[in-house]
Amino acid sequence: MLFTLWWLLLFVFNRFPGIDLSVAQSVFTAVPCASSTPVGEICGTFALAKNPLLEILREVTLALPYIAIVALLATLVMSWRRYGASWRTVKTDQYIAALLSLAIGCGLIVNTLLKGYSGRPRPRGTDLFGGGLDFAQAGSFAGKCLGNCSFVSGEASSGGWLLCLVLLLPPRLRFPLGIPLAVISIMMPFMRVFTGAHYLSDAILGWLLSLVVFAAAMAVIDFMRSGPSSIQS
Repeated sequence: MLFTLWWLLLFVFNRFPGIDLSVAQSVFTAVPCASSTPVGEICGTFALAKNPLLEILREVTLALPYIAIVALLATLVMSWRRYGASWRTVKTDQYIAALLSLAIGCGLIVNTLLKGYSGRPRPRGTDLFGGGLDFAQAGSFAGKCLGNCSFVSGEASSGGWLLCLVLLLPPRLRFPLGIPLAVISIMMPFMRVFTGAHYLSDAILGWLLSLVVFAAAMAVIDFMRSGPSSIQS
């Protein structure tokens, strides 16, 4: 379901690039160009990119995935030291799946493959918003960005992964910790859009991609745990 939704949204954003452009235009502030500026060049800025509050919020949200990684690893190590050979449980396997989904989704797919080879310039790097590169729609791979490109958002994918962790929290913590995590998870991709760092499609697809990979990792772990016993029976 999530996998199908991801591809459906990619199709929509690819066929209707005006969605991305309209949203980016709404947060872009055009200003008169200097007399020495070449004719036809657009001048302006994404004003929120230099907002002090958003800069602080970004620093905080960037740290959260690392904190979560340390917490998950520490829990796994403590379980191993306490229970020895029998340390593997349903819960610890879920923690392992969560870490693997982060490595595969955010690490390999998003930050290594897509951002490295998609070629899509960020909004602030396109000539429509004061940059020097041509606009490229989502999923086209025809842009001229050479590295750390816009498709898809790495921070949005980290936000999506944080939301998945709510499912792993003990029931008593799902409200006091889960609600703030959900808010932060949704806030992270939109901050990137508001500051001109990514198009709306980059943010939504990056965020959703983590949910897809997380669900796949959990399904594989469940299959591996139930598969041998099912075969024996």
